Amino acid sequence: MQMSDHKINNTSAACADNITIRTASEKDAPELLSIYAHYVKNTGITFEYEVPSEDEFAGRIRGILSKYPYLAAVSEGRILGYAYASAFKDRAAYAWSVETSIYIREGCHGRGTGTQLYRALENALSRQNILNLNACIAYPNPESISFHENLGYTTVAHFTKCGYKAGQWYDMIWMEKMLGCHPDPPSPFIPFPELPESIN
Repeated sequence: MQMSDHKINNTSAACADNITIRTASEKDAPELLSIYAHYVKNTGITFEYEVPSEDEFAGRIRGILSKYPYLAAVSEGRILGYAYASAFKDRAAYAWSVETSIYIREGCHGRGTGTQLYRALENALSRQNILNLNACIAYPNPESISFHENLGYTTVAHFTKCGYKAGQWYDMIWMEKMLGCHPDPPSPFIPFPELPESIN
């Protein structure tokens, strides 16, 4: 499914303009994994210790796309970042809540790519009748917290020293955003593959 096109202006050759937001596929696994590997190897942003294999990563993409959006920001044939939603919890009553995740290629931050990815993600999730967006963020991480705050998320939980990586303890916070009111009853959850092609 082709998502709406978005454009930004920047001066970096490595992170060019004319960005298109599209649905990712398993074929994108090598390039998406190259973005994710930096965060595994060099940061506490993900608590994963080992970079997954391409096959495992492709399986993750396939699993998410069976229910939720998995979007890539592409410019001149190169993926600059990606964002996706996953189940917040597995129980049926959580159907209207998701966890959101985003990763931007190293060196391509601060150019609006993440904002455009999250806006497109919210658009798709809203059409699935999702109401609650939840972001799990390693703490401290002022850049990610500020990014989410600017998009309307608020901190709702703070857990102390619950992750240990690269010789450091990390706290974890949950940030939350509502996409709308909570009707009684809510509209049924619509799996991502069942959405119409166009999001306009």
